[in-house]
Amino acid sequence: MNFCPNCGAKVNYQIPEGDDRPRHVCPACGEIHYQNPKLVVGVIPEWQGRILLCRRAIAPREGLWTLPAGYLENGETAADGARRETWEEARARVDDLVPYALFDLTFVNQLYLIFRGTMLSEDCRPGDESLAVGFFTEAEIPWEAIAFKVIEETLRRYFRDTSGPGFSFQTGRIHPPVRKE
Repeated sequence: MNFCPNCGAKVNYQIPEGDDRPRHVCPACGEIHYQNPKLVVGVIPEWQGRILLCRRAIAPREGLWTLPAGYLENGETAADGARRETWEEARARVDDLVPYALFDLTFVNQLYLIFRGTMLSEDCRPGDESLAVGFFTEAEIPWEAIAFKVIEETLRRYFRDTSGPGFSFQTGRIHPPVRKE
């Protein structure tokens, strides 16, 4: 950040009085501009033992598969945001949302909150951000074409839970992908 969005003055990067880390501070109006992680919300849409995945039509990771998910908007509950993302990306309706997983992605300043949800019907089609949508069992998942490490980890834990005594709330930290030279 170079300029204050409130008054337009050039900001300083400094530790404000009473704080413990550097922030963008406007010397003109005194505003401290806090930058906090973004919350990504999504759903594992379930339909008759299969889950719905979307093939991305946008960057990053265009052409790869993911769960319907995206940034929570101001004024939305987390569940409402997850429902909206499912509609936008897969034109699918989900209900009975239950929080399933919370992952920290500190390397990109994001938190992922993924719900389990039941589709109201099998009706779905690609939204503007998807090339295709499809239903998958664990054996049918295109594991080599999953867009994001956090989605792969969520799916692996989900399928592990489906063969166990039940679902438990999952938490963890996703580390940056290792670049292959």
